[in-house]
Amino acid sequence: MHPSTTEAVGAPSASARSAVQILIMAVAAFIIVTTEFLIVGLLPAMARDLNVSVAVAGQVVTLFAFTVMLFGPVLTARLAGVERKKLFTLILLVFAASNVLAALSTNIWVMALARFIPALGLPVFWGTASETAGQLAGPGNAGKAVSRVYLGISAALVFGVPLGTVAADTLGWRGSFWVLAVISLIIAALMQLCMPTLPSSPQKQQGEKQTDILKQPRFLAHILLSVLTFTAMFTAYTYLADILQSLAGVPANHVGWWLMGFGAVGMIGNHWGGTLVDRYPLGAMVLFLIVLGVGMSAAAPLAANHPWLICALAVWGVAYTALFPICQVRVMQAGAKAQALAASLNISAANAGIGLGAILGGLGIGQFGLGALGWIATVIAAMAVVIALLMMRKR
Repeated sequence: MHPSTTEAVGAPSASARSAVQILIMAVAAFIIVTTEFLIVGLLPAMARDLNVSVAVAGQVVTLFAFTVMLFGPVLTARLAGVERKKLFTLILLVFAASNVLAALSTNIWVMALARFIPALGLPVFWGTASETAGQLAGPGNAGKAVSRVYLGISAALVFGVPLGTVAADTLGWRGSFWVLAVISLIIAALMQLCMPTLPSSPQKQQGEKQTDILKQPRFLAHILLSVLTFTAMFTAYTYLADILQSLAGVPANHVGWWLMGFGAVGMIGNHWGGTLVDRYPLGAMVLFLIVLGVGMSAAAPLAANHPWLICALAVWGVAYTALFPICQVRVMQAGAKAQALAASLNISAANAGIGLGAILGGLGIGQFGLGALGWIATVIAAMAVVIALLMMRKR
């Protein structure tokens, strides 16, 4: 009687522990990814304080993205053998320290260093979080656990920028980094106290076979499509806060709430994109790239008329958010024989596009003005549509 009673009591206890541990992972994912994206909402205030133009300040977005792109796959492979609890705790401590440095930045070069350091750790966490969540949940529950961790990542992608902007309105842009630093320390402590020791899963024997996907022209075309897509998205989105302030006349202390609405509406796109991509990966790309172009190109001309601007931003936000999961699933389907490597390469491709978008957006502001960004981004989206259609035709 006693053993069965112990099992009945112990099972819920173990399940509850696992749920808490996965929640800690999800919050860690949110903080880590928010650290990358919240700076987009802080650019106008940060640029004024550091005495640089918004276009120059935007290049710290490029620096972060290119660092992830260049070092992500290599560092993830190098650190694959490190015990996960130690690895994640160390990454969170690094993020805490780098956010403190960002909060104390006195010029753009110190800020650049504060952005470079955490960019080294982000892809390592992102690349290993799914596997760790599956280990925590146990057999039969891995899918649910991974989805919960990715909910933290998705929430950061959608709400990280507006949350940072809202915080900046009340605490100042430096205060946003202080808040992230404190939360990073708290989650690092919880990680150390609550997480079990989790050895990494050795997959070194599959390494050589996985790289075979790099010899497939069609897979490389999928990677190029992701680069172009994220370039189009971030050519305009990197400077959305400035568009709202400078063209639409939105008060600085209201911009965060506008961005919050942009992200909230966008969650509809996250659902639609996830639903369509399994059956029609390239068709979903074409559809949402066209919708993206419509929203981006309409925003600046409608900026003075706020009701119509809200409509344009809603269209833009739905497509913007939908394209995140569509690109990830599409590339993983294309690299089905090496999904882990395919997912890592898509993260690198996305960050290449984020960095290129910030550069092209900055150049576009200098050459044609802020109002032209939507059109420049739409031209890049049109190039991505052409490639997707060619891929559909040659399938």
